Amino acid sequence: MSGHSKWAGIKHKKATIDAKKGQIFSKIIREITVAARQGGSDPVGNPRLRVAIDKARAVNMPQDNIKKAIKRGTGELPGVTYEELVYEGYGPGGAAILVEITTDNKNRVTAEVRKTFSRHGGNLGDAGCVGWMFNKKGYISVDKKKIKEEELIEIALESGAEDVKADDEDLFEIITQPQDFEKVKKSLEGKNIEINSAEVTMLPQTYVKLEGAKAEQMLRLMDGLDNNDDVQNVYANFDIPKEIMEKVS
Repeated sequence: MSGHSKWAGIKHKKATIDAKKGQIFSKIIREITVAARQGGSDPVGNPRLRVAIDKARAVNMPQDNIKKAIKRGTGELPGVTYEELVYEGYGPGGAAILVEITTDNKNRVTAEVRKTFSRHGGNLGDAGCVGWMFNKKGYISVDKKKIKEEELIEIALESGAEDVKADDEDLFEIITQPQDFEKVKKSLEGKNIEINSAEVTMLPQTYVKLEGAKAEQMLRLMDGLDNNDDVQNVYANFDIPKEIMEKVS
């Protein structure tokens, strides 16, 4: 899990910076709009919308922006129709990459994503080439300094978590089935346990260790994909030393 937790930490820091320039707002608004279109405007009965609203609040998005995005999704306000796509490919060293897209222009984003892969030593693959290497899971991380491991394990497992692990850095990692994610998260919050990060994500089954130039190239590829406004999420199965990740980020 170390590769995922390190990258999740960097993404969390990046989100704070991106919020200042508006990019993260744009991505979350798209996610809210699509979630509302597919599952309705009530977050109580629409888990995907509930998670998207939580993301919006985490970066201090104004409530008015959230309401307008929901109304665009339900058709109460005019708006762009977005298409959801998933691209698969390989990065430097053979690392597997999944890219989730929300776009109003498939041809444009396909060309841009292909160019980003090529520029940073990767290549876009066929559908299904790497998807089988990932499992959809709920992922919650908690700082080791905030709670004792035994206490966290008891709370998490009793609320429906699948597993609790201590990574090789400074986090406890809680894994859930997607349908149990909200229940476990609320249980932790109800015990006043401070959560470092929480998301429904795609976790790799195995990891590819990368070092040196390939590691740096891989991180530049991830950053290039993340900086595309049409890219919602990027998942990869790399494991890169913390010092390299911090240097490149």
